[in-house]
Amino acid sequence: MKTILSTIATILLIVSSLSSNTFAANKKANKTAEVAATTLLENVSNINKIEVHGNVQLYVTNGLNDKVKVYDNYYNQNALVQEQDGVLRISSYKNEKLVVWVTVADLKSLSAFDNASVESFGKFSALDFNLSLNNNAVANFDMDCIEAKIAVNDSAKANISGNAAQTSLVVNQSATLNATKLVADNITTKRVQPQAKPVASVLDQLAYN
Repeated sequence: MKTILSTIATILLIVSSLSSNTFAANKKANKTAEVAATTLLENVSNINKIEVHGNVQLYVTNGLNDKVKVYDNYYNQNALVQEQDGVLRISSYKNEKLVVWVTVADLKSLSAFDNASVESFGKFSALDFNLSLNNNAVANFDMDCIEAKIAVNDSAKANISGNAAQTSLVVNQSATLNATKLVADNITTKRVQPQAKPVASVLDQLAYN
């Protein structure tokens, strides 16, 4: 009887050990797969404008050199991340958000459409900066700019904080803007009625103000 119990105990110990090793191996494999899914775009430079479409989560930060890191093997997905003539275009229409981290040296304009989310990683600095949100896009931006032009169109939402000496805000009546933590020497705000058809860019209105 003791021999049988001893044998059973030994078998259980072996099974437990195999299960632990399998769990550890799977965990390590998953972690490795996550790292392998990160795509770093080479040969990007002089990015001065970013356009984001679809279901994308974009993080933006300042740096000496332009860099684009995609947290997915997006080549196998219905996604596009491409830089041409200083314009970085990012789009994805998967159910899960495509996460992209962009480091820029001299970004002047950022436009977001559809369900895109854009967020500054740390305080974003620029001499002059245009931010345009459209459709259901969302932005959380902490900035330090000399001049900032912000347009919140359609049903977009924006939380803006930081400092901007000269600030122009154009906000659609159906949009949401929280700028209580934005400090500006001179700020102008314009509320516009929803349009029956989309305007090419509300930022164009700012050029005539």
